[in-house]
Amino acid sequence: MRDTDTTETGVRLGLRENWRQFWLLVVVNAFVGAMVGLERTVLPLIAEEDFGMVARGAILSFIVTFGFVKAGTNFFAGRLGDLFGRRKVLIVGWLFGIPVPFLLMWAPSWSWIVFANVLLGINQGLAWSTTVIMKIDLVGPKARGLAMGLNEFAGYLAVALAALGTGYVAEAFGLRPEPFYLGIAFVALGLGLTVLFVRETADHVALESRNHTATVGAGSEDATMGGSLSGREIFALASWRSPALFGASQAGLVTNFKDGLAWGLFPLYFAAGGLTVSQIGILTFIYPALWGILQLWTGGLSDRIGRKPLIVGGMVLQGLALFVVAAGDEFWIWFAGSALLGAGTALVYPTLLASVADVAHPAWRGSAVGVYRLWRDSGYAFGAIVAGLLADMLGIAPAVLAGGLLALLSAGVAWVRMPETLPGRAPTTGRRSSD
Repeated sequence: MRDTDTTETGVRLGLRENWRQFWLLVVVNAFVGAMVGLERTVLPLIAEEDFGMVARGAILSFIVTFGFVKAGTNFFAGRLGDLFGRRKVLIVGWLFGIPVPFLLMWAPSWSWIVFANVLLGINQGLAWSTTVIMKIDLVGPKARGLAMGLNEFAGYLAVALAALGTGYVAEAFGLRPEPFYLGIAFVALGLGLTVLFVRETADHVALESRNHTATVGAGSEDATMGGSLSGREIFALASWRSPALFGASQAGLVTNFKDGLAWGLFPLYFAAGGLTVSQIGILTFIYPALWGILQLWTGGLSDRIGRKPLIVGGMVLQGLALFVVAAGDEFWIWFAGSALLGAGTALVYPTLLASVADVAHPAWRGSAVGVYRLWRDSGYAFGAIVAGLLADMLGIAPAVLAGGLLALLSAGVAWVRMPETLPGRAPTTGRRSSD
């Protein structure tokens, strides 16, 4: 009898069976993440020092632009990948990234910075979304959490290292242009690896679709969803109709709401507290570094104990971490708060992606991941808008506190509304998903 995880052409599902392509995509995603890390330490400081901007809301406009563009592009990336193939979308994503470091280096006005973040948002939406979906395609249903942990580990460790590196370069040479030379190398390496070595995963999707049996937690209506759905139906399911997908989308949005807040306000908050650029670089490193590194463990853990405990616990930890940062007034308190924030984010980030993949049929999984990432990454923009307004009205510390309260509220919503989605496990909601 032929192995159900193997086609007659030799295509197989599994991390071990596809390790070369899988690890190549891990490396490619590291370069994708490094493109975002270019901005995290120095760009808010450039707004103040090079362009004389004072209003927090105006400074955070680059994150608003990035967030909305990336969110929208995520949706189209998933849909385009389902229709035309993942590899083509990944290559196009890298092409949009080529001008970004040059614009950041030589921008004569803040509007050029905002435009650079339009292109960066498209780059991230197409490239990061596609590497996520391709890894899910390769590994099949047995190790999704681990696969997402490895993907997000590479991406966010690269974010952290790029943030740290640009901080030290800026301390030694100035805020522009030297820190952004790194971006030219990131684009060249990421695009080159993709064009030369990345292969399409459509055959893996076809294999899993033929063998697909929905195995979401018993009693969940999500387990009955088939493979023939329109884009509108998928959007509705992932946004509100499916309790599992709604729970993931709202938690993802709030997680990146917090990240938009941290990205835009933390460097300004720490600078106002008397820290040097290199110290700020360390703090902007430790948060995404732990976020990335711990996902090596948290993604696989969710495959063993379930998705929901990590999602709820991670949202609670993020909220408490923001309280610590808001209450801090010196480097080591902020270091502790930033570390806790990274740990909380690591608990939820790969787990939410794995949960979406648990529920979605292979035929429309790319689109479902795209809708989830639409809502998740719109959190960057909403976080920057709300945090900027609150910081201008009340100060940065109250804005950070508000983010902490929102994270705790999201944890409560996930606990009450979201079912367990790990295949073979019973729902653990306060209400059954069929209510």
